[in-house]
Amino acid sequence: MSYIGIVDYGAGNLMSVHNSLDYLGYENKIAATAADLENAAAVILPGVGAFPDAMAALTASGLTDAVKKAAGEKPFLGICLGMQMLFEESGEVRPCTGLGLLPGRIERIQTAYKLPQIGWNTLRVLRPNAMTAGIQDGDCVYFVHSFMAKPADPADLACVTDYGAEVPAMVARGNVFGCQFHPEKSGEVGLRMLQNFAKLTEVGK
Repeated sequence: MSYIGIVDYGAGNLMSVHNSLDYLGYENKIAATAADLENAAAVILPGVGAFPDAMAALTASGLTDAVKKAAGEKPFLGICLGMQMLFEESGEVRPCTGLGLLPGRIERIQTAYKLPQIGWNTLRVLRPNAMTAGIQDGDCVYFVHSFMAKPADPADLACVTDYGAEVPAMVARGNVFGCQFHPEKSGEVGLRMLQNFAKLTEVGK
């Protein structure tokens, strides 16, 4: 059976992603082993909480190498903290090494607005990609975060939002995508993005 694997490492919003894919009609599986990820047609890395805690949980799960391998071979999506984990390092709480799939680091948002940013905000599409098909400037998605990515390569920055500063909202490089917002909590716009991601695979409805 072909399915989208949702990485279960103890620090992610698994069920909301699972429920959204179920709603869209795409086969998916909570992936708790390296074999689950190896057999998946695509992989989603969710994440909530602090960067060092999430990386420690991923290490403890024994899935780090399998996650990196999946990102090198198949459509791969990091969501919220899962997007931040794609980068080389973070300064949240303490210096911490990330997965290193994209060059750059994670820093606190420098804004006069209240942190964390919680709620709906508009997107501006800088570089269209497979996941932004049908998405327009001004479409709203749901954010919950205080830290943001600082990509070393501007070409990796796909969408931004404004929160008293320009904040990266989506990154993309090849088969690897990252959403700072929660597509699974972003209504029709978010569901369209998840559908676009699923369409990169042959996962059945």
